[in-house]
Amino acid sequence: MRYQAREVDIEGRVRLVMEGALTARDRVGVQDFVLLENYNSEAAFIENLRRRFRENLIYTYIGSVLVSMNPYKELEIYSKQQMDRYRGVSFYEISPHIYALSDNTYRAMRTERKDQCILISGESGAGKTEASKKILLYYAVTCPTNDHMAALGDRLLQSNPVLEAFGNAKTLRNDNSSRFGKYMDVQFDFRGAPVGGHILNYLLEKSRVVHQNHGERNFHIFYQLLDGGEDDQLNTLNLERNPQNYRYLVKGNCPRVSSISDKNNWKVVMKALPVIGFTEEEVQKLLNIIASVLHLGNTQFGEGEEGETYITTEISNLARLLGVDGSALREALTHKKLTAKGEEVIIFSSSLLRFSVVRCTCFYWAVFMFMQMITPLNFEQAEAARDALAKAVYGRTFTWLVEKINQSLALKDEIYHSSKGSSVIGLLDIYGFEVLQHNSFEQFCINYCNEKLQQLFIELTLRSEQEEYETEGIAWETVQYFDNKIICDLIEEKHKGIISILDEECLRPGETCDVSFLEKLEDTVGGHPHFVTHKLANGKTRRVMSREEFRLLHYAGEVNYNVNGFLDKNNDLLNRNLKEVMCQSDNQILSHCFRREEVIDQKRPEMAATQFKNSLMKLTEILRSKEPSYVRCIKPNDAKQPGRFDEVLVRHQVKYLGLMENLRVRRAGFAYRRRFEAFLQRYKPLCPETWPNWHGRLADGVLTLVKHLGYKDEEYKLGRSKIFIRFPKTLFNTEDALEAKKPEIALTLQTSWRGYRERAKYQRIRRAVIVIQSGWRGMKARRRAKRRRQAADLIRRFIKGFIYRHGEYGPENDYFLDHVRYSFLKNLRKNLPKSVLDKSWPTPPPSLDEASEHLQRLHMRNMVTKYCWRVQPEWKKQMMQKVVASEIFKDQKDSYPQSVGKLFLDSRLEREQISLKVVQTLGNDKVQYGVSVIKYDKRGFKPRPRQLLLTNTFAVLVDKTKIKQRIDYTALRDIALSSLSDGMCVLHITREDNKQKGDLLLHCSHSIELVTKLAMMANKTSNVNINPGSIQFTVARGKEGIIDFVRGAELKVTKGRRGHLLVTAPQINAT
Repeated sequence: MRYQAREVDIEGRVRLVMEGALTARDRVGVQDFVLLENYNSEAAFIENLRRRFRENLIYTYIGSVLVSMNPYKELEIYSKQQMDRYRGVSFYEISPHIYALSDNTYRAMRTERKDQCILISGESGAGKTEASKKILLYYAVTCPTNDHMAALGDRLLQSNPVLEAFGNAKTLRNDNSSRFGKYMDVQFDFRGAPVGGHILNYLLEKSRVVHQNHGERNFHIFYQLLDGGEDDQLNTLNLERNPQNYRYLVKGNCPRVSSISDKNNWKVVMKALPVIGFTEEEVQKLLNIIASVLHLGNTQFGEGEEGETYITTEISNLARLLGVDGSALREALTHKKLTAKGEEVIIFSSSLLRFSVVRCTCFYWAVFMFMQMITPLNFEQAEAARDALAKAVYGRTFTWLVEKINQSLALKDEIYHSSKGSSVIGLLDIYGFEVLQHNSFEQFCINYCNEKLQQLFIELTLRSEQEEYETEGIAWETVQYFDNKIICDLIEEKHKGIISILDEECLRPGETCDVSFLEKLEDTVGGHPHFVTHKLANGKTRRVMSREEFRLLHYAGEVNYNVNGFLDKNNDLLNRNLKEVMCQSDNQILSHCFRREEVIDQKRPEMAATQFKNSLMKLTEILRSKEPSYVRCIKPNDAKQPGRFDEVLVRHQVKYLGLMENLRVRRAGFAYRRRFEAFLQRYKPLCPETWPNWHGRLADGVLTLVKHLGYKDEEYKLGRSKIFIRFPKTLFNTEDALEAKKPEIALTLQTSWRGYRERAKYQRIRRAVIVIQSGWRGMKARRRAKRRRQAADLIRRFIKGFIYRHGEYGPENDYFLDHVRYSFLKNLRKNLPKSVLDKSWPTPPPSLDEASEHLQRLHMRNMVTKYCWRVQPEWKKQMMQKVVASEIFKDQKDSYPQSVGKLFLDSRLEREQISLKVVQTLGNDKVQYGVSVIKYDKRGFKPRPRQLLLTNTFAVLVDKTKIKQRIDYTALRDIALSSLSDGMCVLHITREDNKQKGDLLLHCSHSIELVTKLAMMANKTSNVNINPGSIQFTVARGKEGIIDFVRGAELKVTKGRRGHLLVTAPQINAT
């Protein structure tokens, strides 16, 4: 329900009274902090938050900024009805909601044709990720759409669970904490429909792959795979369901979380991947990588007597999942390769050196080879190399995943790439400010990111607000605020900042360590007011700081950072030989992530902190180019309990989010400002003096317009180039008036245009009608006379032809006979046979008997030729085989009718199923057909699984990698089968060939296909014998064996009486 207080002035214009309407709405506290009576009181601010939070009113405004409290429970405020309620409604016309901000941003993008962005900030666990998902859902449901755009909306929404699975994890503060930063652009076409998207990711917390604090978990995807994966899937990946069996999943001692269903989330991710565009092969490759990280964590090392390290666990399965050579992986995990110019040196132990010959080519210049030194790693270095590989594999795979999603979201239609027709809304969901018991390199980068975003917020809202007023000559109350630029400079300043010092220490030759980095900080920035170490602190501070820590006084509070691991994490280097192994992976994802150019290029990559700093610089440039909207998320308590309001925690967040400063700015200043030309261009229809064009000074035109609208002096101010409006309702009244005026303007334009158009149309029609009438009447008279003459002549000729129809062709009957022939041919064209099996043919008149016979033969020949042209070579081959099979087996074998409708395959064995050793043994004789068979010994009839491979000149019987018997086609006397439905066949071999081992007893489930192909390749189609009762075969030295065939309930092959082989075959009913 909308509460609106209305008053009607003497001119009949409806005006909405802001104060009355907002007072009527605010049943619990105030919906907009701007309306707080004591807006300078932090206690009043927090009390308003508390009152609304208790009534599940989690959204409140500060002007255009939305403050959101995490309720830690599901609220019934996100339905489709709620979306419709906020759609197209002015920002302040209805209670605060994330949908209101989403709709306001969307409408601003459409009406002003300027890119927008929504910055979502707050602590970890404050609900930033949920807010971004609600915004995306709102656009997906409410924006104009068609099938293509609906599919894109699905991909946008389905990308969330995938990114959460791979990029989110349980932390102490949040069960679904984003461990990476995400900026998403959603692109809209000129109609306001979403047509594309793009995601930028920042600083994935790769260290979480190998280490988690107590009470935390690794990334969700690992637990989802183990809990939700199918048994066959896990067997293929050689995984067990228990997370406690994996070293990378036990450090946090938190395998299960009550608020998370890993099994259900796994199903959601598996359904989302195909929607985004992942193929089955890509999904399998992705799962291989996830499993490989778990197996990599379980890789153990041992130490030899001379200190060398070796792997104590089996890594063949790990190598298979990574798609690399096992021996090369083993070598790379226990040795390190160093490169220098000059020569190649390989060190396999501390006591062995081997120098290669220096090869150089001289042509006035000498070109030296690179020296590569491979040195063994000690135990700690090997474990570090293993963990570095795990982090690199997971981190680069995550980057590939984002790239793949971006390909799915990219614009497909060139029409949408026009800069005039499309606009963008950006969503920034990035990690919140973090203060843990142990803060390391990751927290340093995360908090630096929050400092930059706070600096941007200050620049775009607070500082720019004051500067704009001063530029425009508008007097207002100055607001004091903390400018955190001094902290950003401390971190990022060139040559003097913490990041520059960290990079210098990482690049400095010689022994460097984290403590030397801390000492360098003390020497360089020790005097900075926002930097403290144990050495520089007073006695009170030293009691709460260790010697390995430094403290930064962030805008959000003090944070102690432990320098241990800073250098290693900033280097983020992977041993060269590990890169060489990974770039040779046959897993397409990994080969894309580890490119060969990276191994060839000797240039050292940027450090992790510098990369992150540069990414932040680009991000801030992107955000500055757009009109920002803000969502400030607040976490009510650390226990994640619904209904609990921790005032101390909330007060701290209100402070570091700068909400009080923002409130003071909104109350001191004006809510809306626009340049004169934009304001006049939009609202000039509301004033007769400015409509349709204003020819004077812009400032005078705006003044004339606002006077006509009845603006009071306290409602607006005119600057040097802009108009400033104090109350949002003043602007909304103007918008309402414009909306009410639009139908009147449109009606006037429509009336004038339609009158002009219809008059012109009438004159054209009148002139045309006169011309058409005279021409049409004359033409009708001429046609009527002509038709009468033609009709009389036609009737005369037809009657005369009918009288002489049996005579010779001549002038008397030519017209009649031609008509008869034409009628026959016309009827024939409509009733031609459609296939070679259709023998129908229209009966011709006597004069066309001979021609009809010729046409019938030509048509039949034409149909046969076309049919032959359409037959493909593969189908022709198939038909030839089927014809041979019919000649051999039709009416001879019970199982033949069931084989007619089934295609013969080129081979029943995949290439991977045939041993490479066998293929090499065959040499130039290519395998033309392969099938699995059961070979029965001639004595004892023991069944043995074999492969039967057919070449162009011989067949071989293979046991795994060994050829057990070769049968030359010239030695093949005949092939014997029973007439029943069994798959037994006997290959009779001539006794004269001493190289052959005698007759073969084989059983094959595709016996008709096998015998047909064998008979065709061996040219023995006439030597296939089908026996109804029994088949004899040669055992040895002229002795004969017998196979008896009988009908039974099921197929059995057993040893019968009298030493015969008894084959029982079921009866197959003819269909």
